[in-house]
Amino acid sequence: MYTELRQQFEEFIRLTDAEFEYVSSFFQTKKFKKHSIIIQSGDIVEYEYFVVNGLLKTSQTDEKGKEYILQFAMENWWVSDYQALITHEPSTFEIECLENVELLYLSFSNKSKLCSEMHNMEYFFRLKATSGFLNLQKRVMALLKNDAQSRYRELFEQYPSLFQRIPKSLVAAYLGVTRETLSRLSV
Repeated sequence: MYTELRQQFEEFIRLTDAEFEYVSSFFQTKKFKKHSIIIQSGDIVEYEYFVVNGLLKTSQTDEKGKEYILQFAMENWWVSDYQALITHEPSTFEIECLENVELLYLSFSNKSKLCSEMHNMEYFFRLKATSGFLNLQKRVMALLKNDAQSRYRELFEQYPSLFQRIPKSLVAAYLGVTRETLSRLSV
């Protein structure tokens, strides 16, 4: 199971077998069934998750019941409510399993310990955080300046398999359009 994690690390850094064994000792594994909630709005968040198998969504629902999807997380992605994790304030997001999910998780304190002890782990997590920030920035700009058709096409080109894994209502919520509008869009 830790093969995927090692491959993830080795996209950016090299670890000896002994180093990887030490690093992986900080992770725990957990499986969740489809529709399970990993993080609920209001929770104190202690963990960051690496997706081994499955698909999750990070979302927020307003007082009128409208859902806003921040992201989907599939295999080899990292997911958490990072603001809540770092600030130790209650979560404002919900992370739900859209499929049966297998996760590796790392506590904030253990991540900090790894980063302080091993420069290459600090480097890895910095690169992943920077990449996540850049992707989020790109998503926000697409929402601000692109029309629905362009956002749909970009999502389809970037993650074609996602369309086979989630209902169209979730694609619509992610794109910020109604289900009816989504029906009119095509690639």
